[in-house]
Amino acid sequence: MRKTMTYIAAIVLLIGVTLYAIRTGSIKVGLAELISGLLFGGNDNVDVIRDLRFPRIIVAIMSGAALAVSGVLLQSVMRNPLADAGVIGISAGAGFVSVLTVMIWPMLFFWMPLFSVIGGLIACFLVYTFSWRSGLQPLRLILVGVAINALFTGLNQLLGFRGGIAMSTANQASSSMFALKTWDDVKVIVLYGVIGLIAAFALSTWCNLLALQDRTAGNLGLNVMRARVIVSFVAVLLASVATAIGGLIAFVGLLVPHISRQLIGTDHRLLIPFSAIMGGLLILIADTVGRTLLTQTEIPASVIMTIIGGPFLIFMLMRSDRVHGN
Repeated sequence: MRKTMTYIAAIVLLIGVTLYAIRTGSIKVGLAELISGLLFGGNDNVDVIRDLRFPRIIVAIMSGAALAVSGVLLQSVMRNPLADAGVIGISAGAGFVSVLTVMIWPMLFFWMPLFSVIGGLIACFLVYTFSWRSGLQPLRLILVGVAINALFTGLNQLLGFRGGIAMSTANQASSSMFALKTWDDVKVIVLYGVIGLIAAFALSTWCNLLALQDRTAGNLGLNVMRARVIVSFVAVLLASVATAIGGLIAFVGLLVPHISRQLIGTDHRLLIPFSAIMGGLLILIADTVGRTLLTQTEIPASVIMTIIGGPFLIFMLMRSDRVHGN
């Protein structure tokens, strides 16, 4: 019953924040006026809200959901509560490869999600490769991931000085300003995001087994290596698509799974959908606060998440040290 009520509370809160975000901004309309304008048209203010505010809200929710579930999957694969696509460099790798490709071949701009996935896979491969000798120890994975993240972040910033489309694309990939999102962006992130989320939920049983020792999971009939590869690919897909459309947003996959486990438990059949709801809620709140806190400018959601996530990562590292007796 408690878990059901927690689910209901999260959904109600997401709906409430969504309605608040729709009605908050330079253009304000009443709920009745909004519904009438959406159904029957003829209201210029509602048309502006529909074409400008709705896409950014949907992109924010889907980006948050994708990043949160990506974090859940990566943590199950690595058996490490500190794993996150932003922290270990997957998002930065996705952004760098997509920007580099568009800089060389500008006509391939609309294929950015594909190149983002390739970049995310490269970053994930590097993290695993440089951590393999240590037996994929949790702290080693995080340290290697932070180094890979710094490398790709620096390369991404370097591309920003090239000017032209490369600079604008680099800025898009390195920030999370949802202001200029369109319905075309919504179509892309909803298509790939929904596919990734459905795949993640389908893999929830595997994620539960991966929490066990490899020998135990193998005795239960799981091909551990194949499961790790497939789950990692889905995690990279979700994080990369979110990066391609929503920009680089760190710490979502770190914060949300931890909070969700405290509220809903460790069963991935419940944890994955709940994390998707909480991730969408968190980024929507960050975006709404960012665009309403200051009257003359907007604060990117990535900045707000960094302010929140940095101290949280330190807290998690200290807690991990206490657990392991260090």
